[in-house]
Amino acid sequence: MTLATETDLTLDDFDYELPSEYIAQFPCDKRTHSRLMCVDKSTQQITHHHFYNIKSLLKPGDLLVLNNTRVIPARLYGRKDTGGQVELLVERILNDFDVIAFIKASKTPKVGQRILINNDIQLAVIARQGDQFQLHCHGTQTPLALLQQHGHIPLPPYMQRDNQTLDKKRYQTVYAKHDGAVAAPTAGLHFDEALLKELQDQEIQLAYVTLHVGAGTFQPVRAHCIRDHHMHAEYLEVSQTVCNAISQTKQNGGRVIAVGTTVVRSLETAMQSGTPKPFAGDSQLFIYPGFNFQCIDGMITNFHLPKSSLLMLVSAFSGMDLIRQAYHLAIQQHYRFFSYGDAMLLV
Repeated sequence: MTLATETDLTLDDFDYELPSEYIAQFPCDKRTHSRLMCVDKSTQQITHHHFYNIKSLLKPGDLLVLNNTRVIPARLYGRKDTGGQVELLVERILNDFDVIAFIKASKTPKVGQRILINNDIQLAVIARQGDQFQLHCHGTQTPLALLQQHGHIPLPPYMQRDNQTLDKKRYQTVYAKHDGAVAAPTAGLHFDEALLKELQDQEIQLAYVTLHVGAGTFQPVRAHCIRDHHMHAEYLEVSQTVCNAISQTKQNGGRVIAVGTTVVRSLETAMQSGTPKPFAGDSQLFIYPGFNFQCIDGMITNFHLPKSSLLMLVSAFSGMDLIRQAYHLAIQQHYRFFSYGDAMLLV
């Protein structure tokens, strides 16, 4: 779904220059020791903290909503039955036999062609869907079991390194529960179990949605006029329990704080009628300046890539000028960017 805006914004409105050394290649030694920039739209103030200071920036009665998806080892390496090397990135598991995947190869595989994993596990190309392929797994292993045995954690393309043992733990939130994501909901990487307990002891409520982050999150916005961009679909679930928590929080004067842009999309999808309603299915909600937020009062998020739909989302919430100022300050003060980088609290 595309939201109308009063101005014809273009990709150039969401561009900025970032020196490559600002892109975090590894996580902070301790999850909660990342830096935290607080951006307050009402006062136009920007302040600097560490993530463990989040306790003093949230209030009793606030509701934190987190995404409990679990990253699967979605990258596979193999070869075509004709011998060429192949790299697969599984976008979605459809059932016990079929997956949707991106395929990187010297020549695009054809329908009917087979791909071998570990020289014996066969995946048959049965259909093409745009720039993705539907593959059928032959044998007794389910796709998830195949990935668990032979897959690699799919680090984002801007991390110029191979995945390592530490990524199995650190590129995963401590509350990850439901398998299905090919990228981490990175705002949640800053929490550890102790901090979550401290927040609950402070009478800050926790609730969980599930949105399986797809590889589309890394796909560039190609349309020059952003209204022409077609948002990728992602599967999400918002339960009645979460809807009840949102309603109760608002009735009590608390704030709904989304942990990550995936949670923003989930909650705003479930709130499109003006009241929170359970939702289970694909969402193509595209949030950019001009969007009328129905649900959230704040969000925790990392710093996002230039010209990305996620940068458009945070600009819609805090205002383009304030976000530009915040990013300029972040570069000046050597914040770490992207998935393993530092965080922002937008209120």
